[in-house]
Amino acid sequence: MAKGEETRQFIIDKAAPIFNTKGIAATSMSDIMEATKLSKGSMYVHFENKEVLACAAVDHNMKVLGDKLMAKISQSKTAKEELFTYIDFFSNAVNPPLTGGCPLLNFGTEADDTNPVVKEKINQGIKFNQKLLENSIKKGIANGEFKPDWNAGDFGTVIFAMMEGGHLISRMSGSNDKMQIIVKTLKKTIEENTL
Repeated sequence: MAKGEETRQFIIDKAAPIFNTKGIAATSMSDIMEATKLSKGSMYVHFENKEVLACAAVDHNMKVLGDKLMAKISQSKTAKEELFTYIDFFSNAVNPPLTGGCPLLNFGTEADDTNPVVKEKINQGIKFNQKLLENSIKKGIANGEFKPDWNAGDFGTVIFAMMEGGHLISRMSGSNDKMQIIVKTLKKTIEENTL
């Protein structure tokens, strides 16, 4: 990696958790300058404005989270384990796997009416997660693990929506108690559809 690319990546690495914690609107270039110890001029050499940096931070946060998730899921031996691993991975919203919490929820809530570029990035992330879950269910149906009439697409959406909702409730209350109800409910449904 060239020096300029290293500096750019360093800025993204430092900025991503700040944007994910404070949000795009509330994060200032001063916050990033403080975290990186770089001057304003250095920042603008690599990013023409805060919006360009914010988009890079959104991409970075989603990639880091996705890489962590896929590393865990790849250890699963069955489709049922994949679904349980997905659920368990996101089950502690008070101490989430990424600083600031779920970037899909954080940036999606902020960008839905204000930032079409970020909104589209988040929409793609949502679709990816729903498809990941749907494919695990389809795999389980194909290998005789799950009931053949289980609607994979619908339940993929249900898992994703319930986990994101649980994440929001848990982050707002500071407690995972409601998330544990969601985890138990989702796992029970998976068990009920397991052969």
